[in-house]
Amino acid sequence: MSDSGTPKSATKSRIVFLGTGTSEGVPRVSCLTNPENDCPVCPDAIKPGSPNRRRNTSLLIQRQLDSGRISNIVIDAGKFFYESAMQWFPKYDVHTIDGLVITHAHADAVGGFDDLRDWTNNSQESLPIYLREQDLDSVESLFYYLVDRTKQTGGGGVAKLIFETIDAVPFAVDGLELKALPVEHGRNQEVFGYRFGPVSYVSDASAFSDETAELISGSELLVLDALRPARTHGTHFTLEEAIWQARRLGVTRTLLTDATHDIDHEPVNAELAKLRDSEGLDIQYAHDGLAIDIAL
Repeated sequence: MSDSGTPKSATKSRIVFLGTGTSEGVPRVSCLTNPENDCPVCPDAIKPGSPNRRRNTSLLIQRQLDSGRISNIVIDAGKFFYESAMQWFPKYDVHTIDGLVITHAHADAVGGFDDLRDWTNNSQESLPIYLREQDLDSVESLFYYLVDRTKQTGGGGVAKLIFETIDAVPFAVDGLELKALPVEHGRNQEVFGYRFGPVSYVSDASAFSDETAELISGSELLVLDALRPARTHGTHFTLEEAIWQARRLGVTRTLLTDATHDIDHEPVNAELAKLRDSEGLDIQYAHDGLAIDIAL
């Protein structure tokens, strides 16, 4: 497992962070427009190449199959998906989306569904979406014309989406097996993370059970929600809680995601790097566009 420095390398498989931010993203417009605001992160986030620029949390799983075809699986397509795809898909040579897997039906995970028409109108015939039955119900209330295309209006056409409902039983997307990781995203609200190969991906969580911890056990890489430092939150881990979970799970490496403007990427990662020396804990914040080569 290594960080990929070359977008079109010969690696067999990798993951790419399409977004690492919360629903509102970073920068916040309110920080940029308030002359009295002293936020150091948001003004930095508008600079080209800043690791503080964060779109809705999303992941690309990219594999070169035995046939030579490149498989592209995406987890979540939120409100900023179009912007993420515009920046990272050309860089990582993504021409099609072979499957879209949904963690839950909040806007930062499904808000970009309408933009998927670019793919099904111009790059591929249709696009399979994998989601729970309750999430499909929510999507139908938000995008009724995508679930039932007979209800579309206008002449532009809509995305041709094939909705495949899933549950906690392992399922395959374009030949890759995914195992659901049920977690709490606030009290009485269950959402899914996913394990695929040596990677466990938990993007939105405030707690998870011993049973889910056992499913994560043995992962080489854990991607974990870590909203902000110190201040507790009803539906997300704080940085401190995420560090505690990384200790609890004993995974080889942890990359944090779903960060607000309270996280200043480079200074926070410099502090986290000290955990490597003090207790052998390899934990850092990811950033948009980060690619990790990993065998899948």
